[in-house]
Amino acid sequence: MPKCEETVDELRRYGLTLKQPRDGYRYSLDPVLLCAFAGERARGKSVVDLGSGCAIMPLLLTAHYGAKSAVGVEFQPSMAQLGERNVAMNGLESAVRVVADDILNLRSRFPVSSFDLVLSNPPFRSPFTGKTSPKAGRDAGRHETTAGLNEFLSVAKYLVRPGGSIFFVYHPSRLQEFMVAAGELKLAVARLRMVHGTVGAGARIFLVELKKGRKCDLAVEPPLVIYRGDGSYDDEAEQILGEF
Repeated sequence: MPKCEETVDELRRYGLTLKQPRDGYRYSLDPVLLCAFAGERARGKSVVDLGSGCAIMPLLLTAHYGAKSAVGVEFQPSMAQLGERNVAMNGLESAVRVVADDILNLRSRFPVSSFDLVLSNPPFRSPFTGKTSPKAGRDAGRHETTAGLNEFLSVAKYLVRPGGSIFFVYHPSRLQEFMVAAGELKLAVARLRMVHGTVGAGARIFLVELKKGRKCDLAVEPPLVIYRGDGSYDDEAEQILGEF
């Protein structure tokens, strides 16, 4: 009997079904939380996702949050193909397109200021840091390869229209680096929210909104706590994640 190389997973809260590699890079809570953080700002807007994986964010943004159109950019050809199949399986071909390319090539693909919103769940780890995985494809989603944080932010700035929003999910250990990089690119940090596994635990990720072409005060939002002490979802997390 041939080994199954993919799983079929349901996001029941959002009415989506997605195929993922059984042993390769698989999405976590992070893209679902980032889409919720962008939320209503996506309604009626054009969106691009940098580092799209199996296309979970373009599908969520169009199917649930009302984005007019979404492009997912994924540099691993096998993941881009999987993303295309997920788009077709969910019947969203008219709204979602997957581009198989490195983000560093996007200036030749799209004119400047092509999108209302840019989102990204980029690799958190610098090359040769942290644990590595023996399973093909996982490290490409965790560790920076051809593009690092500065490149992701620079490409995002190029793609978003003036006054538009850029949304990132990133690791707290690199928050200072993130803020410096954004400032050097003259991207204003508009909103910041830390995400904690439980009350009293350190932040596991942060969600951030950046603005291009305008100054704004930074709003630090209340922390988002995922789990109660008994392991069940906290109230807000339950609203976002449901049966994730």
